[in-house]
Parts: sequence; C-alpha cells; structure tokens
Amino acid sequence: MSDPKAMSLRFPDPAQRAAIAAAAKQAGVSMQEYILSAAYDRATAVEQRFIKGFRASMARSGAAFAAEPGGADPSAEQRAAEQEAQRELEHQERGHAA
Repeated sequence: MSDPKAMSLRFPDPAQRAAIAAAAKQAGVSMQEYILSAAYDRATAVEQRFIKGFRASMARSGAAFAAEPGGADPSAEQRAAEQEAQRELEHQERGHAA
C-alpha cells in the first residue's frame, strides 16, 4: 500500500515523467522531493524578483521626495498662473451654460 501522505504524481506525458525521474535520480532524491524543491526554487526566484523591483520602486520614490523643493514643485508664479487659468475656464463654462 502506498504512503497516504505521498504526493500523487501523475504525468499525462510519459516523456516528461521520464525526464523528471532521471533528473531526480541524478540529484539523488525522490521525484516528490525533486518537484517540491523545483517549485520552491521557482517561488523563491519570483519572490526575489518582486522584492528587487519593489526596492527599486522605493528608491525612485524616495529620490522624488528627497528632490530639491524647486525641482519638482512649480514656482509660486506658475501656480498663480495655473489658478488664474482655471478660474477663467470655470468662468467661460458658466457663461456657456447659462
């Protein structure tokens, strides 16, 4: 009788099963251990890629917030001009709506 805790290993492709069995034998482990180890390695690689991307994103965000105030922020004159332009647009929209 098989071990009830064992993972069920079914492969529709006999060549795939043979390749995995050969790789597991070469590594000196069971097929189950080989497959679980490969899945863990892949998940860890994906996790590391995510963490690397997240750290790069954090560095970019940190650099943006640490930038000189005048580098990212519009000048007072530019803000005033934008506010005036916004008021003019709103005034024109009210005139056309009436």
